[in-house]
Amino acid sequence: MPIARPEPLDARVIAHVDMDCFYVQVEQRRQPELRGLPTAVVQYNSWKGGGLIAVSYEARKFGVKRSMRGDEAKEVCPDINLVQVPVARGKADLNLYRNAGSEVVSILSSKGRCERASIDEVYLDLTEAAESMLLETPPEVLEEIDEEVLKSHVLGVTADEDDRATKVREWFYQSDADHRDKLLACGAIIVAHLRMKVLEETKFTCSAGIAHNKMLAKLASAMNKPAQQTVVPSSSVKDLLATLPVKKMKQLGGKLGSSLQSDLGVNTVGDLLHFSEEKLQELYGINTGTWLWTIARGISGEEVEGRVLPKSHACGKTFRGPHGEEVEGRVLPKSHACGKTFRGPQALKTTASVEHWLNQLSEELSERIQSDFDHHKRVAHTLTLHASAYKANDMESQRKFPSKSCPLRYGIVKIQEDAKKLFDSALKDFLGSQNSRWGITSLSIAASKILDTPSGTCSILKFFPGKSVSSTPLNGSDVFVQDEFSPIALGIKSYTTESNDDEQQIRFDCEVTSKTNCTINQDRTLPTSDRKAKDKGSCSILRYFQGTNSHSTDQAYNAFTQDHAPPSSGSESCSMLNQTVHKGGTLAEGKNVHQNFQRSNTWALNVEDIDPSVIDELPLEIQKEVRGWLRPSKRSNTTKRGSTIAHYFSSSSKNS
Repeated sequence: MPIARPEPLDARVIAHVDMDCFYVQVEQRRQPELRGLPTAVVQYNSWKGGGLIAVSYEARKFGVKRSMRGDEAKEVCPDINLVQVPVARGKADLNLYRNAGSEVVSILSSKGRCERASIDEVYLDLTEAAESMLLETPPEVLEEIDEEVLKSHVLGVTADEDDRATKVREWFYQSDADHRDKLLACGAIIVAHLRMKVLEETKFTCSAGIAHNKMLAKLASAMNKPAQQTVVPSSSVKDLLATLPVKKMKQLGGKLGSSLQSDLGVNTVGDLLHFSEEKLQELYGINTGTWLWTIARGISGEEVEGRVLPKSHACGKTFRGPHGEEVEGRVLPKSHACGKTFRGPQALKTTASVEHWLNQLSEELSERIQSDFDHHKRVAHTLTLHASAYKANDMESQRKFPSKSCPLRYGIVKIQEDAKKLFDSALKDFLGSQNSRWGITSLSIAASKILDTPSGTCSILKFFPGKSVSSTPLNGSDVFVQDEFSPIALGIKSYTTESNDDEQQIRFDCEVTSKTNCTINQDRTLPTSDRKAKDKGSCSILRYFQGTNSHSTDQAYNAFTQDHAPPSSGSESCSMLNQTVHKGGTLAEGKNVHQNFQRSNTWALNVEDIDPSVIDELPLEIQKEVRGWLRPSKRSNTTKRGSTIAHYFSSSSKNS
């Protein structure tokens, strides 16, 4: 539902930059022999030559449109070059275009707050840069204005093509213009320079709209293409909207726009001026009614919401400004999503076919969130499944398939498992008590709630000398992350210890928080042929600490208490434990030590923070042991929930 947002009192300068048939430009840069030739980029499916997703201006002159299929385009333009989108995992691979778009955004964002709206379009808030320019070198004092700036289309400035440059020059140089128009003039100069820089460094052309808000800037960027820019002064807004078809306005292309046309006879945005705010609220609700009233007057307070990356880029290149300074480039996505559409007879009608595509999408999503973590040290927390479906003889159910979410676990297999569970749950809700046939027409999974990894995390393996850690340092700190394994939750780092047995790996995930709570997760990776043999007989998690002698334990304890002992609580227990260790005993030998350590609230295990699915992945014997710690026997008088790290060294536990 659209919501009206009032504009700020101070004038803003907002630009919308739209790349010109971007997919084609990327392919023409990759294959220079295609430059100047009619070219189109088609979808990966080959039905009737594939669907066109981008058409060069050379091909448009022959009547080729994006709504066509490849075979139809060849009939209209026999010489057209059709380039297929790269394919990976049975679906379109857009990484080539994403990375190219990132190059452009890294240049554009050097002058203001930047919001990447899609692969090939960007919003810029240039207010601060325009105000600085207006104070230092306003347009009227410039000795010369670049030719590219004079090519700007300024709405409200009418003249013949021969006189247009002269009229535009006069508009830029007018000294008696109001403050808002002067800011726009500065913004237009800045955008023209940015566009030329994009062309110089990337070989891509782009068009732009410059206005006082996002809505008008987006409308203007599409008015004059390719490689041009349009400026919208406040005085021209009424005339612009008076003739703008209502369906051309963002959020009015669907049912709301159709309702305005059929119910109110509104064909242009300007027609809305005939209705009061109260009348529009009565017909469409308070929020939508107010929004319709404001857009009819060109009012929109929507902010440019951008987030600037650290000085690292997924494409592996450092971008620099005109003076050699590093530019803190592009916008971080708020989520990562992978999806595929299955039209008509391609609809998925079995759980096996759905599982196949969920596996493909999970691989892609895992790759993208892993790359996000590697380059930007961010962790995704939520996995969400979306789908569109229909039931047999009930085509109206297309949009009723429920979305489902769960905590995101890193790793391809884990994402695949969770995505399948989410789908099964959603399908059950979708079908209800019916046992009818169904079909999936679109399927997607998304990773969201992406947050920066907090500092202060460390590996538990530092407390067990002699264990080798396969890891790499992060930001020069003592935090280590295994190369091929990612965090399972915020702040959790993963480590792999390599034992003498090549068939066995143990992974520990540890997070040390301000409450000094520690959770331990173990993943055992064994060859399939030996797994059953390895699981036979009694087993205890303590087996993994065999070989830790008293000297090693002494070192571990000292490091443990020096780095993480709380300032006041547990000092008596720590002292007793220290005495026991220095007398030659081990941590697993002192029952009194264990009891005193347990009475302290140091290293208390919060049961509610433990993911049950993690325990389910442990060997059966260890599962029973861990659950015994978390849920004591009813005959026990213990009422305290949780455990302490001393359990892992308790003499009461049996080594396997």
